[in-house]
Amino acid sequence: MTRITGRRIAQIEARKDELQNAMAAPNLSADEFVRLSKDYAEIEPVAEAAREVRRLRAELEVLAGMAEDPELRDMAAEEAEEIRRKLPEAERALALKLLPRDAADDRPAMLEIRAGTGGDEAALFAGDLLRMYQRYAEDKGWRFEIISASTAEMGGFKEVVASVTGQGVFARLKFESGVHRVQRVPVTESGGRIHTSAATVAVLPEAEEVDVQIDDKDLRIDVYRSSGPGGQSVNTTDSAVRITHLPTGLVVIQQDEKSQHKNKAKALKVLRTRLYEAERERLASERAGARKSMVGSGDRSERIRTYNFPQGRVTDHRINLTLHRLPEILEGPGLDEVVSALIAEDEAERLAQLNEQ
Repeated sequence: MTRITGRRIAQIEARKDELQNAMAAPNLSADEFVRLSKDYAEIEPVAEAAREVRRLRAELEVLAGMAEDPELRDMAAEEAEEIRRKLPEAERALALKLLPRDAADDRPAMLEIRAGTGGDEAALFAGDLLRMYQRYAEDKGWRFEIISASTAEMGGFKEVVASVTGQGVFARLKFESGVHRVQRVPVTESGGRIHTSAATVAVLPEAEEVDVQIDDKDLRIDVYRSSGPGGQSVNTTDSAVRITHLPTGLVVIQQDEKSQHKNKAKALKVLRTRLYEAERERLASERAGARKSMVGSGDRSERIRTYNFPQGRVTDHRINLTLHRLPEILEGPGLDEVVSALIAEDEAERLAQLNEQ
């Protein structure tokens, strides 16, 4: 790991003190105070980690001097050994805090699940994934709201879109984008043969109006009568909304609400999020060039995870992680172990790239 110099640590701590003093200045405007507070909130945990590294290094220097005294040598050596065990972890924690953050990590997320190959079984699996994420969100204290859903005849979903809001939502869900594969005996299979089906998951950071400006002249909005379940009041009013973004050709259809106004608002929310993600992918592609990365690549064509029911295992192919805890993972809270392992691997990769620079 790249050693973080004492000079860099001093700069971090000086920046924290500078912001602290600026926030205490008289006649500070409300807008300026908000801006300084945001900067301080970002630097404060970094400064704490830097201070810990500086403290441990300083103690090692003191103990090195004490080791020259024959009467103190053994005690100093024992304490120095303990600090040498702590210091690498403290330095790693600081290095992680200094890594560039994904600006979208703190955003809410738009979760899209679509049944893939496998017909009815794929739709049922899409329903299983939806429940898994719903329960995972509940365990995290997040708010989970279904925006739109297209159900399948045998159960499950052909397609479902949900909004997930809460602390650190996108940071923990962003690695779920990709093709999820299931291997099990379908309920409709009389011969007991194992079938393989798939569903695609896309996790997009939700955009705000300030992120994506949409001109009305760039939109074609069609309203029509809803189809499918929803009762008479849905089917007898022109409440369904189809929005076409003319510059990109993106189309969003929303018909779950009885109100045309509500359907339009939800459709615009989905459209804004997809446009924001398209721009993020474009910028990530420019920065990364031809390099494929697990984060921000937007490549959802590859199989990322397999759920094998006969063996009761879940395998994430990106990090070669296999857990024989399929029921707990599909219940939701067990997913956290997989998510945490993916985050740890991403951090290790980014630290390695930092060392290569």
